[in-house]
Amino acid sequence: MYVKSLWSSHDQIICIFHQTNLLMEKAYRNLGYAFALLIPITFLGFYKTYFMHLPKGNAGDMYNHLHALAASAWLFMLIAQPLLIRYKKVTLHRALGKSSYVIFPLLILSFIPQMMKSYQNGSSLLHPIFDILLLVPFYYMAMKNVKDVTVHMRYMIGTALIFIGPTLGRICGIWLGLGGALSEIIPYGGSILLLVVLIYWDKANSRNYQPYKIILSGFIVYFIALMTNVFIAI
Repeated sequence: MYVKSLWSSHDQIICIFHQTNLLMEKAYRNLGYAFALLIPITFLGFYKTYFMHLPKGNAGDMYNHLHALAASAWLFMLIAQPLLIRYKKVTLHRALGKSSYVIFPLLILSFIPQMMKSYQNGSSLLHPIFDILLLVPFYYMAMKNVKDVTVHMRYMIGTALIFIGPTLGRICGIWLGLGGALSEIIPYGGSILLLVVLIYWDKANSRNYQPYKIILSGFIVYFIALMTNVFIAI
C-alpha cells in the first residue's frame, strides 16, 4: 500500500509539473493559429512554381511531389500540435507527436533529390544544406526535451521559422519583383528580427528564452552565409 501510495504521489507531482508548464505558456496558447498563417504564405510562395502546374500534371517529378507532401505533413503537424494542447487533447497530441519519427526523416530525405537536381543545374545548394543543418538539431533538441513543454515548443517554433525563408523569398522574388539581396534579406532578416522580439518578450515576462538564443545563433550564421553568397555572385 505504501509503495502504491508513493507511485500515486509521484504521478501527481508529474501531472502538476506538466500542468504548471502548460499554464506558464499561456501566452503561446494561440500558437497553432499563428502557424496556420504559413498555409496561405506557402501557397502564394509556391503557386507559380508548383501549385498552378498541378492540374496540368507538369508540376515536376515524383521527387517534387514527395518533398511537397513531406513538407505539408510537417506543416500540418506544426499547426495541429499546439491546438491539441490548447483544447486539452493530450493523448492525441502525443500520438501525433510520435508520427514525427516518420514524417521528419521523410522530410529530410526529400531534400536529397532536389539537391541533386540543383547540383546538376549548377544552382546553389546553400539553402537546402542550411535548412537541413538547422532542422536536424532543432528537431533533435525538441524531442530530447519533449517532457519540458517550454523548451520543446520553442525548438519546434525554430523548425517552423525555417519554412518562412523559402516561402517569403519566393514571394519577394516572383510576386514583388525584389531580386538579388532583397529576396534574401527580407525573409531571413525578418526571421532574425522575430527571434529577437521573442527573446525580449520572454525575458520581459520571466519565461525561458534560452532555446531562442540557440535558434537565433543558427539563423545569424545562415544569414551571413547567404549574404556572403549574394555579394560573391555580384
